Amino acid sequence: MEIKEAKYIISSPSVDKCPKPDKPEYAFLGRSNVGKSSLINMLCGKRELAKVSANPGKTQLINHFEITSGKNSKWYLVDLPGYGFAIVSQKQRKSWEKMINDYVRQRENLANLFVLVDSRHEPQKKDIDFINKLGEWQIPFAIVFTKSDKNKPGATVRNVNAFMVALSRTWTQLPVYFISSALKGDGRKEILQFIENLNLAV
Repeated sequence: MEIKEAKYIISSPSVDKCPKPDKPEYAFLGRSNVGKSSLINMLCGKRELAKVSANPGKTQLINHFEITSGKNSKWYLVDLPGYGFAIVSQKQRKSWEKMINDYVRQRENLANLFVLVDSRHEPQKKDIDFINKLGEWQIPFAIVFTKSDKNKPGATVRNVNAFMVALSRTWTQLPVYFISSALKGDGRKEILQFIENLNLAV
């Protein structure tokens, strides 16, 4: 897939304020320091499309970007607030959690949710629990293991395998996953091909 254009549309405080659901939509979600914005910028080939920050919790709203690809195919890419390490109040954290859950469960044109997991770490309960919740809600999703360039290759493989083994305790059929590096561009072709295939199936 060739990305012809990627442009910011709007930041929304709740799912009911999001753009009209008239295009396939692909959302990116993960812990607040997992590298969502860097991955989005890498996929779109636009370094400053999504705001990257050294401070976790920079993304606080539902951010929509309109993508034009292939034969002028248009779809939405969505950057969701992260969960986990952002230094915010309990009230703010609960507000973000409600925003994310409402979006995931109510957004009718959501074609796929990409759950980002840091490949540098062993399986984290928060990630496993969230993925299991997506299964209960029957939300279509795929996993993207990020920051593979920060690891020795063997460590990435071990952590990814350990994560999938942990999931196998509750899943009979394991979800699709990708290994990525925003720095090196690893995973870009595979993730965009996955999106293109879903667009064609709509």
